[in-house]
Amino acid sequence: MEDPFTASCKSCVKVYLCSNPEDSVLERKNLREIVFPRVREHCRHSHGLDFRVIDPYENSDPRTWPDQRTRHNLVQECREVSAGPYLVALVGKEYGAVCLPAQVEEAEFHTLLEGCQAAGISTLAVQRSYLRDENAVPPSFCLQQLSHGNTQLHPEKQTDEKTREPNVIEENEIRKVLQAAVSQCVQGGLLIPERAQKYFRSALDTDLRFALENRPRHDIDKRCLVYINRISSGQGQFEVTDQSPLKISPHPHSPAKALSNDSFLSQLCDDFLPSLVTSCRLQVYTTISECEPHSGYTPARRRSYAEGLCQQLYSDVMALIDSSLISGSASSPCAHDVSEGAQAEQKELCSIYSRLYEVSRNEEGVVKAYLEQKDTQCPLVIRGGPCTGKTVLLAHCAEQVKRWLSDVDPVLIIHFSSLSVNSSPRWRLSRLCHLIAHEYNHSPYPEPNTSLSQLREYLSSLLFFCPTPNRPLVFILDGLEQGSTVSGSRIIQCLPSPVPPNVKLILSVSPTQLDTIDVLKCHYPQSSTADIPGSRVFVDLGPVERRCCVRMLASLLEQSGRKVTSGQQRMLNLALSSCPLTLYARLLHTHALLWTSGSEITETTLPVGVHPSIMMFLGHLEKKHGLVLVSRALSYLTISKTGLTETELSDLLSSDNKVLAGYIPAGGPCPFRVRVPEVDMERLLLDLKGFLVKRTVTGSQVLCWLSRHFGLVVVKRYLSISERREELHLQMADYFNGRWCYGTSKPLVISHSTGTKQSGAVSDPAQVEMHVDRQPCGQPYVFISEPSSCFYSSTERVRVNQRKLLELPYHLRESGRWEELVRGLMMSLEFHQAMLSACLLEDLVSLLEGGEGEGRCRLVFPRERALLACMLREAVCLWSSPTELPTVTQVRLLPFLGVFPELDGYAEEVAQTIWTRGSGLGVLLSPAPSSVPSRQCSLPEARQFPVTTAAGTACETVVVTRSDGSVWLWRGAEAQQLKLSCKTEVKFESGHCSGSCILVSTRCNRLLLWDVNGTECFREIQTAEERQVKGFLLRGDRMCVWWKGLSYISVGEVSTSLLLTQLHCEHTVRSVTFPSSGQFVYCGQEKGTVSVFDLSGGFLAATCSSPTEFAVICTVLGEDEEELTCVDLRGNIFCWEIAAKTAPRLLKECCSDSSHIEVANTDLHERNGFLLLCKTHAILLWDIRHREWCDHFRAPCGKAFSQALLAEDGHLILASLKAFPAVLVWKIDTGQCVLSLETGDQCLSLLKTASALSAVAQNGRLTRWDSKVMYASAMVPKMGSGLRQVVVEPTGERFYTTDGSETLWRWSLQTGSPEAYFLHDKPVEKLCLSPDGSRLVSLSGGDIYVWQSDTGLNLHRVRGGRATEILVTRNGRLAVCVSRAGPSKVWNLASGSVVCNVHLYLADAQVSSENTFLLGLCHGDLLAVSLWSGTVSKRFSCSERYECSAVLAFRTLLQYPDFAIVIAASGSVYTWRVTQETVCLQFLLPDALLCQPRVFRTSADGSFALVSVIEDVINLLDLSRARLCKVRAAGPVLKVCLEDSGRYAVYVCRPAAQANGCECDLHTKPALVVVRLADGGQVAKLSLGKSPTALASSGGLCVYVGFQDGSVGVYSIYDIAGGGAVRGRTDGIGRATPCQCDCEPVQWFPLGTPSITWAESSLETTEQIYTT
Repeated sequence: MEDPFTASCKSCVKVYLCSNPEDSVLERKNLREIVFPRVREHCRHSHGLDFRVIDPYENSDPRTWPDQRTRHNLVQECREVSAGPYLVALVGKEYGAVCLPAQVEEAEFHTLLEGCQAAGISTLAVQRSYLRDENAVPPSFCLQQLSHGNTQLHPEKQTDEKTREPNVIEENEIRKVLQAAVSQCVQGGLLIPERAQKYFRSALDTDLRFALENRPRHDIDKRCLVYINRISSGQGQFEVTDQSPLKISPHPHSPAKALSNDSFLSQLCDDFLPSLVTSCRLQVYTTISECEPHSGYTPARRRSYAEGLCQQLYSDVMALIDSSLISGSASSPCAHDVSEGAQAEQKELCSIYSRLYEVSRNEEGVVKAYLEQKDTQCPLVIRGGPCTGKTVLLAHCAEQVKRWLSDVDPVLIIHFSSLSVNSSPRWRLSRLCHLIAHEYNHSPYPEPNTSLSQLREYLSSLLFFCPTPNRPLVFILDGLEQGSTVSGSRIIQCLPSPVPPNVKLILSVSPTQLDTIDVLKCHYPQSSTADIPGSRVFVDLGPVERRCCVRMLASLLEQSGRKVTSGQQRMLNLALSSCPLTLYARLLHTHALLWTSGSEITETTLPVGVHPSIMMFLGHLEKKHGLVLVSRALSYLTISKTGLTETELSDLLSSDNKVLAGYIPAGGPCPFRVRVPEVDMERLLLDLKGFLVKRTVTGSQVLCWLSRHFGLVVVKRYLSISERREELHLQMADYFNGRWCYGTSKPLVISHSTGTKQSGAVSDPAQVEMHVDRQPCGQPYVFISEPSSCFYSSTERVRVNQRKLLELPYHLRESGRWEELVRGLMMSLEFHQAMLSACLLEDLVSLLEGGEGEGRCRLVFPRERALLACMLREAVCLWSSPTELPTVTQVRLLPFLGVFPELDGYAEEVAQTIWTRGSGLGVLLSPAPSSVPSRQCSLPEARQFPVTTAAGTACETVVVTRSDGSVWLWRGAEAQQLKLSCKTEVKFESGHCSGSCILVSTRCNRLLLWDVNGTECFREIQTAEERQVKGFLLRGDRMCVWWKGLSYISVGEVSTSLLLTQLHCEHTVRSVTFPSSGQFVYCGQEKGTVSVFDLSGGFLAATCSSPTEFAVICTVLGEDEEELTCVDLRGNIFCWEIAAKTAPRLLKECCSDSSHIEVANTDLHERNGFLLLCKTHAILLWDIRHREWCDHFRAPCGKAFSQALLAEDGHLILASLKAFPAVLVWKIDTGQCVLSLETGDQCLSLLKTASALSAVAQNGRLTRWDSKVMYASAMVPKMGSGLRQVVVEPTGERFYTTDGSETLWRWSLQTGSPEAYFLHDKPVEKLCLSPDGSRLVSLSGGDIYVWQSDTGLNLHRVRGGRATEILVTRNGRLAVCVSRAGPSKVWNLASGSVVCNVHLYLADAQVSSENTFLLGLCHGDLLAVSLWSGTVSKRFSCSERYECSAVLAFRTLLQYPDFAIVIAASGSVYTWRVTQETVCLQFLLPDALLCQPRVFRTSADGSFALVSVIEDVINLLDLSRARLCKVRAAGPVLKVCLEDSGRYAVYVCRPAAQANGCECDLHTKPALVVVRLADGGQVAKLSLGKSPTALASSGGLCVYVGFQDGSVGVYSIYDIAGGGAVRGRTDGIGRATPCQCDCEPVQWFPLGTPSITWAESSLETTEQIYTT
């Protein structure tokens, strides 16, 4: 029967190593150091399991070896928990020492004594070592300890060899006496031989028989291995041991002679083990080691056998593990479905706790009555103090639900909050929603990273619509207040009230959590009317009756085979009367197991209470196992986040210098590899077995406390000092980070004199720092069965190291290593990839956002973390496709690297991924992002209670007031409601911010001030005013408040919390300016008046009155406070000189052109000196320094502005519009609208802080954009409209783009921005570049412009060509203007002179590679016209090739100048050698795949040709192999081209409608795909996120994509199989900080008039020339 505390899921292969310790030292050492670490790594990588070997004799000191009972418990533990083999036995030539029985029954012991007395043998040693114990059942004589249990952990008790000798002699004397007595008793017939054998069996024989004898076949077959080593003398005889049997009697048939060591070894090897081979398929391997008679079994032969044993055992163990796990006996513990895994873990906990229900409670009937009652509208709350058994009661009731509600099919959801992995309310609520939706097969599931308010609505809908009368829901939430009171209260508030029909809600809380109980009572007011027994809300759970605890204790003792005396029972009854708790009864059972019948128990012996009893229990463990081992082991278990596996605990103890120091041998060299023996930790865990529970967390069995009170006591006893806690957290962080794994040695300071570690620096000469390999497990993020990259394909066998993902961030945070936490994890692509692969996207986003309010963490790259969180949250596709993270990063993150250089390492990991995979697309230049990352939050019940006011502090805190009188604060991921610690609920009126302080006014006329950077305590400002606050300013300790509709302001001091002074004005105050100097205050009022008050005396210093008499809504002071700018309600501006405060002088008056329209708001940018005025129809900019209007921006047609702000950088204007769900962003210098920031609803208020822009909508939706991210998005260079053409220079360093406007841009790939603008008089139609890149030829409005590309000089402006196409020869000397309306001209590019005219219109004209001919189509034939004469020199006609068809398309070959590939309309493909006019027919295309001239392209070497594109199919010709190839895209192909080298085809396709069910722009917008032509393999795919308009490639394996928004993206192809690219070329490209003001592109203007005019020609002689 398995232990009730053992989890059902096995996640460890645990093997007991059975051997004779004296005969297997070398073999066990080699196995421990060589074989077992290899097997452990194989199990972790291939099966996701731990591997442990328990060697009871690992310690070299025999006094530390476990006794027989402990060894058998270890064997039983391995058999029950191992997921594969559990026993490995080594049998050598020696049988081993006889094992003394630990307990002898009273009658048998007296029989042995009588036998000794009859033979005249002294029994003093036996009687001294065995003492009578009546507490044993039956009463027995028990062996007393002859030495200390673990001297290595008791340094003060360590002894030398001389002091050990008496113990060994005494033990041998006892053994001889017992064997002699047994022999006499067998001879006399007093003892049967079968019962006498236990006195002659060795520990090896005893352990093997306990493990294998009378066991079912499935416990032996493929689970046990036995290796026998027989020693042969070389003459066919086996050596016998020198251990002769005891010869007490000379009788020839003496039992002593029959029961010799040789006979037992022979019986074991020749009878017992072979019988199991036949019956149970036990695997037994026998090795015969032959030795020379004169030398015997030499050390060399032993080493040879040990090496062979290692090889054989490694092979056998690996085969057993692989076969047993692959066959399904132990499947991978990692659950693929998060909901199923979470529900299984909770059910497992429920099963574990329900087994602890041993005392019936009356409250069980109350729970049953509540479940059977109909139409309950309120929950049942179990309220009980610590250790009263709330969790056990609910777990037991949960197990009974099916039986109680047998007439229906109830769905049970139970959640134990105390053992939850994450305590955040959003995480808990999300998991509960997933569980309910999964149980009722409800779809869709809530999306990851859903806000708390959305989860609340989703949970309410689930509870109302999913449960039915036939399938009701029983919803049990245990310990909501544990971990975080705020979390429990918020979850209660998210539950629907009243409880929906067909739902039974049961909660448990502690009576000390008054806040949680108050929230519960307020949330369920129906409880006041509940008067029937089944609907009571609160059920108080108290201690159980004493007699129940007494019966429980007696039952536990009976199960343990123990009892107590009547006196001891009386003390136990007295203790249980003082503390009648079941946990206390279990602790008393543990204490009573240590008592013998002679133990004297008094009132002071037993501690009263749970915590004192735990303290005593820990003290006993320290005496038995050592203080260091116990304190460290229990501390590690307590401070872990989710518990520890046995392997992790063992590794941590071995990595702990204080623990390991006790195992360093005194004197002699320190071994290089040392670990804490597994058996020592196992013995400790056996003693803790009743209080440690093994539960499954993310597929691994972890050890955690059964009751949280053990953790509380451990913290009080061992971890009361914060530095000690940080030290242990640091060691755990190093372990889970893999700092000391894979052979990395850790320093250890030891003393050669004592062998113990000395703390502190090495000051004693006897102390030496050694480096010891502790051999901990490796800690990669993912376990991969085959060597591969950490960024893996879906076909690889990968298991995520979820233990590292859960524990490492927690311990880094607790140890204060914020830099490593943020840089090493939060900003690590490898960590993100592992989290996503483990379906922990929600947890990852919470981790990135959660550090904002955690002390120092919010100072470590908060904006970078926020950007990563936004990127992950918006990419919903990562939930189902985590391998797309590098692609998402390339699209969403790379555009912002210029403003966040700390993320360069993250981007470098993405690039490393491409190089590791061997193929991919690198981003050299990021286009403008399709959307600006934002953070959003929705307030609950927003439709019912809309937002009324909003304000923002300088430290990113948004204060929102709603119509229901509530105030919400938004600082991080979720908004929190502001609540005061008073019993009566307070309704708020408004909130105002100044600096980092918030001033909130209540509806009962109270003013509360709070500094968000300080404490969480509010300071109440004393005032007698009953009006609403209009505004609030704070300067140091002084504060200024003005009121709505009043003509005075109140000034006071924060330190005194009093508004002492009232400054009265003539009219109602509308605005106040309070400079930092704090001496004067300026009050703008109605009637155009500004009053200046001197605060030092509290008097009116001066008054400024404007002639318009409109209300002054804004006053701005100059830098030196000598000039005052006033803005009235209609936008008129007045500048006053106030150097002399008593005599202000009007400097300038500027009236607005639209004085009939009021100003909506104003905004000031002090650094640039701009004052913004927002009106409904326009935004005006006033230059304060020059006192003039500098610009204005009109609203879009049919729209009206509601609010406008200046961006923090001063280069952008941000404006919200009425009835428009977005914020528009304009560039101030160009007036171009560059961004549209989606808000989801009409924006109520825009709030600008130092690092972000926040938008608050009336429906409670809050949106925030980082100012750097917004600036980078706005400043990405973009042309005015969609790109039409991209032309690349031969070097690839620069390229040119056109968008159909008068401007042609030249870009630098290195800087990622345009270098120059080439201006034209009319829109640019065509663009051509000379092969060397020195000349640029453009066609605009019928004129031809020739530019010098480096200097921007317009060399020629030619008119008269009527050209429609421009071509330049390969040598760059000649250019061709192809014209439809007149002859085409061949002219000199340098001088502009015409070389010749071509009087034929050649369609699809191309210049031959050797600069000789102009080839083109005319009347169905392909003509080659001489570039020097303009006459037709060569002609290709299909009619001369035995077919009546026209030439449809052709292409010249760059590497073969004489050749051209020609395709006829019939589908025939020809190769034409132009100079010799020879033709070769390649093959015939099928009719369905006829060539598309617009698409037809060939590679430079003519090996491949792009023929046509039909929907999602690209047709290619492999001309070298004469075959047709098809490439099927994921959707309709929009753009396609052949890469210049001819190795790749590049295309852009639109994905099929919801191909993977994701609706994000990465899967609904086109994607760029690269295909290798040699084998058709897809090299890379990259989502573009928006619509492309142009596609080009260059010889440097670069792809250029132009987009509809005018931006450009440049991508590099990397492919090992196809050739690849030079990696160093891409470093730093496109990552320059965007700055518009420092590096403006140069504008180059064209010639004002044409410099060359060609004479017009007609086409009258066209036919004659062609005929000739």
